[in-house]
Formats: sequence, structure tokens, C-alpha cells
Amino acid sequence: MIRRGFQAVIRLGHHRVLPGAPHILPRLNRTSAFGSSTDSLVSRFCLEKTDLKDYALPNASWCPDMLNLYQEFLEKTKTDGWIKLPSFKSNRDHIQGLKLPFGLAATSDKSDWRIFTRCLQVEGQGYEYVIFFHPSKKKSICLFQPGPYLEGAPGFAHGGSLAAMMDETFSKTAYLAGEGLFTLSLNIRFKNLIPVGSLAVLNVDVEKIEDQKLYMSCIAQSRDQQRVYAKSSGVFLQLQLEEELSQ
Repeated sequence: MIRRGFQAVIRLGHHRVLPGAPHILPRLNRTSAFGSSTDSLVSRFCLEKTDLKDYALPNASWCPDMLNLYQEFLEKTKTDGWIKLPSFKSNRDHIQGLKLPFGLAATSDKSDWRIFTRCLQVEGQGYEYVIFFHPSKKKSICLFQPGPYLEGAPGFAHGGSLAAMMDETFSKTAYLAGEGLFTLSLNIRFKNLIPVGSLAVLNVDVEKIEDQKLYMSCIAQSRDQQRVYAKSSGVFLQLQLEEELSQ
């Protein structure tokens, strides 16, 4: 999360001009460069033709609960409006051409850079997960199986790994539901430990969208909903960029 840097951008935006730069202002503009409709965002995020590896596909490390629930939601993509999100190694692959605020542009485009939750390449050792998104309901379900490299207390997932997984699910949901790009706040209350190698189901809902912010909630629980692992809330900033006035 880059909250401090983004707070600076927001403060500068309130003064309408970024020092030493053309006018590139955070604002709510429903006709952004990417079109901003949910369908448009989903189509850009879920590339139909690509040679990129999709890490959100079953592999030999997935436990039976994760495989079974994956198949259930895969069926729902045919009848109930759910969409399985692909998961590439970098957000650069998902959102190609995305313009960040002036000063936050990446200085390099190294091909070996990875999103944090896809940084471990050995199957089953780190983050195994898949996210399903429902456009009209503005909600997501994430199936998360923590591997042994995410251990905290012996035999159980580190709380930070669940926090990262919640933030990742929030971020994908925020972008697809309303072009939310950056985490402003993330609050978590842990309830129970997740055994390594077991399934946690993250239910994410967009509660409201107002003042260029998406307010979201998440409950992480066991498949049978009998054990709650954590509850969280998050706020994401919608960032629409004006064209540079100097061009």
C-alpha cells in the first residue's frame, strides 16, 4: 500500500496544480481513458487472447475443498453472472496502458517484476488463490489456500498473509466495480487461525461508492461458514485522470 504517497497526491490535487507538472488531477470522471463501464473494465482486465500464464487455475497442490468450490463457481459463470478473473504475474499485464498520477509512474518496466501475491513460483508453497467477480452485484469471492511459506504460528498461516490476500481481493474488486486504484485504509479484526494448506473463503462486498471512494467489507471464513477467520473493511480511491492540458 502506498497511502502516504497518495495522500500527498490528494493534497496537491486540492490545490488544483501539481508543482512543476501539467494539470493531472484526481477527479471523478465517468468517461475516463478506459471507458469506466464495468463491462469495459472487465474486458480489459480479463484478456481473451493472451500467452500469459494464468496462475488462478487448479494445480496439484489445491486441497479438495478448494477444487470443489472452484468447480461450483465455475458453473456459476455459465448461469449466474459470475466471472472468473485470470491472475497474471503482474498488474502491468492486466491493466496495460494505465496512467498513474504524475510522480507515481514506474521508472522501469522490468519483465521479472511480480505482484506480491504471485511472488512465489513453486505451486502450493505460497499464495494459491482464485477470485470470482459478480459485476452487477459488485462483489467478489476469493478462494485462498495458504502454503507452508506463509506460516506464522506453527502449522497456521501468518496473519499478514491473510491481510495481503484481503487487500488484493479488495483491490481487484475496487478496480472492476468502480476504477478504484489505491488503498486508503484497511482495517482487520482477526478471529481464528487458518491452518496451512486449508481453504479460506473471502467474501468481499462494495458497500457504497461516494466522494471518489469505494467502501468495502470482507469476511474470511471456512467453507462451511462455521469458523470466521477475520473481518475487515477497506476504502479505495477512485482516480480518474484528466488529459494533460498542455497537450
